[in-house]
Amino acid sequence: MREHLRDTFWFAPMAGLVCAVLLWWAAGALDEEILAHLHRVNAYAEIRELVALTEDTKVIVTTISSAMLTFIGVVFSISLVALQMASGQRTPRVVRIFIRSRISKLTFTVFLATFLFSLLVLTSFESERSARQVTSVPLVQTLMTLLLVGLSLVLFVVYVSATLRLMQVGPVVDRIAREALRMLERQGTGAEGAGSGVPEGPETGRVAHEGRAGVLKDVHVARLVRVARRHGVVLRLIPRTGDFVLPGTPVLAVHGGAAPPRRALRYTVSVGMERTFHQDLGLGLRQLSDIALRALSPAVNDPTTAVQCLDRIVQILAAVAPLPLGTVQHRDRRGAVRLTQSIPGWTDLVDLGLTEIRVAAVSGPQVSRRLLAGIDDLLLLVPRDRQQPLVRHRTLLLQAIERAAPSPSDRRFASHPDRQGIG
Repeated sequence: MREHLRDTFWFAPMAGLVCAVLLWWAAGALDEEILAHLHRVNAYAEIRELVALTEDTKVIVTTISSAMLTFIGVVFSISLVALQMASGQRTPRVVRIFIRSRISKLTFTVFLATFLFSLLVLTSFESERSARQVTSVPLVQTLMTLLLVGLSLVLFVVYVSATLRLMQVGPVVDRIAREALRMLERQGTGAEGAGSGVPEGPETGRVAHEGRAGVLKDVHVARLVRVARRHGVVLRLIPRTGDFVLPGTPVLAVHGGAAPPRRALRYTVSVGMERTFHQDLGLGLRQLSDIALRALSPAVNDPTTAVQCLDRIVQILAAVAPLPLGTVQHRDRRGAVRLTQSIPGWTDLVDLGLTEIRVAAVSGPQVSRRLLAGIDDLLLLVPRDRQQPLVRHRTLLLQAIERAAPSPSDRRFASHPDRQGIG
C-alpha cells in the first residue's frame, strides 16, 4: 500500500487538507481557552489589546488567503513546463520521478494546507468590539497561519532547487540507479541455475487474470504466501513483473492441490498502466537505456548523456553480479516454499542494459570507448561463469567498429577503453 500511494499525487494533499482542518480546530480550542481564562480574571484590558492585535493581523490573513491559491497555480504551472521539457529531453517515464518525489508532494501539501487554514481562520474573526462580549480571538490561529506561510516559503526554495535538478541529467540517472538498487535490496534473489523455478510436484491448476488488461506492477507476496499455506499448495507466478497481461490469461500456477478460491486471491495481483520500481528488477536498466538511446539519436546527438547512463548501468550490473538470480522463492514461517517468482537472469540483465546502446555506440567513439571500459570493469568483478555475455557484447562491439570506422587510426581510437569516453 505504501508503494502504491507513493505512485499517486492525491493522497498527500488530501491528508494535508484534513490536517489543516484539525490544526485549525485545535488552535481555535486553544484560543477559546486563553479567552476564557482572561474572562475569568476579568482582564478586559488585555482582551481589548488582543482584539486590536488580531484585527490588525486580519488584513495579513486576508492577503494570504487571496494570494496563496494564485501562488500555487503559478508555481506548479512553471513546474509542469519544466517537467515537460525534462520528459522530452530524457524520457516520458521521468514524470514518475516527479510524482514520487517527497519534496514535490510536501510542497504542494503545505501550500494547499496554508490556503485552507487561512480561509478557516477568517471565519474566526468577529466584528464585535465590546471586550465583555468577545467570544473569539484567533491569536493562536493567526500565529499558525504566519508559521505556515514561513514554511511555505522555505519549501518553495527547496522545491525550485529540486525541480532544477530534475532538468539535469546527473541527478535523474542517479535517482533511477538508487531506485533500482533499493528495489534489489527489497526483492531478494533466487537460485539461478538451480532449476527452472518450477516447484516440485505436478501442476494441479491455474488461476486466470480477471479485470482489465495492463502491466503486472507487483504482487502481494505476504498475502499469497498466507493463502498458499492455508490451502497446503505452492503457487508460481507465471508472468514476470512488467509483463503485459490480458484478461483470461493465467497468472498463477498451483502445485500440490486444488486452486484456492478466487475470493482468497483478491488484491494479490496488481495490474496497472505502467511499470513500477517496487518489484521490477529490469525497470531501472530499461529507463537508463531509453535515456541513452534518445541522447544518441541524430535529432539530439548528446553522447555525454549516454556516457552518464552507461556509468549507472555498469553500477547496477556490478551490484547484481555476485547475486543469484532467475527465481525468487518466498517461504512461510516454517520455512516451506509457498510462492516462486521468476525474475530476469544475469544474461537478461546484461542484454537489457547493453544491447541497444551497443548497436548505437558505433556512431561515436565516445560511447564505444566508455562501453568497452565498462565491460572490462565488469569482467574483473563478475564470476567466471557469468563472463560469457559480457565477452559476447565486447566482441560484437569491436566487430561493429571494424565495419564502421573508415581508417585504422579511427578504429584504434574508437576501440580504446576509456571510463570518460573522450576526456
